Amino acid sequence: MNTQSNTMPEAFQAQSVVPVRLSTPRVLYWSVRRELCENRSLYLAPLAVAGLVLIGSLLGTIHAPERMRAALALSPMEQIGPMMQHYRIAALILMGIEVLIAVFYCLDALHGERRDRSILFWKSLPVSDVTTVLSKASIPLLVVPVITFAVTLATQWIMLLMDTAVLLASGVRVAPLWSQVPWFQLSVMLLYHLVAIHGLWFAPFYAYLILISGWARRAVVVWAAIPLAAIGVIEKIAFNSSHFVAMLQAHFMGGPGAGDFTATGGPMTHPLTLLTLGEFLVSPGLWIGLVIAAAFLAAAVRLRRKHGPI
Repeated sequence: MNTQSNTMPEAFQAQSVVPVRLSTPRVLYWSVRRELCENRSLYLAPLAVAGLVLIGSLLGTIHAPERMRAALALSPMEQIGPMMQHYRIAALILMGIEVLIAVFYCLDALHGERRDRSILFWKSLPVSDVTTVLSKASIPLLVVPVITFAVTLATQWIMLLMDTAVLLASGVRVAPLWSQVPWFQLSVMLLYHLVAIHGLWFAPFYAYLILISGWARRAVVVWAAIPLAAIGVIEKIAFNSSHFVAMLQAHFMGGPGAGDFTATGGPMTHPLTLLTLGEFLVSPGLWIGLVIAAAFLAAAVRLRRKHGPI
């Protein structure tokens, strides 16, 4: 009887400490949340820039009646460009900030945890190197574009409300601003551009930066630039050509269906232009880039598995 009474509590305790295994998607979800908690600049920086844009827009509302009167003097199709000009500029500024945030995040993604030695703690957790690298790669590929889309959309709608209030106070017709500009189509095109181009199309660049972040011991920016510059210089000296540089420039300009988000034309001026999503999805450049990105991320996983703190 004593033997049974002693063994039963021990067996019960052994069963009570069995760890609960989380599914891989759930671990990935919490890893992404951890990245957001540790890198608050991912959403604070766009919000800060959006605040500056709103201040500038508020100061510029004094010219809103003049802009509207000039737009109303044009034909209905020509009114969209002038009415959308400062909204387009706001989107361009926030998209530029989005690229900078993604680049600097990738450069510090694996290097930061090695530098501050937190990699020792994270490796002690039941989270694989594959999950960790994928969670870090998802930030520039999906999370930052979606955050930028939400911040840009909110910024433009606040600007729209400010312009509406000023126009109503000035006695200028405000109906064309709401009826002539297809705001829903513009929002869809903005989301498409951010996720497809700034995310998927730029995937090989972000994956390359993450790989360098896991390899370099210091001066990550320099080590990221050296291989690209070396390839361009060697090609120029050996073959007197610049195909590699031209390829990089063409890829940075976006792929098929990227749209022209410049200040003078493109979908932001002609919002009824159809999205060439099908052309983008069947583009060889997209899939070649994704394969290259997968190879870079696989190499980054191996580096994280082998390397410890700096």
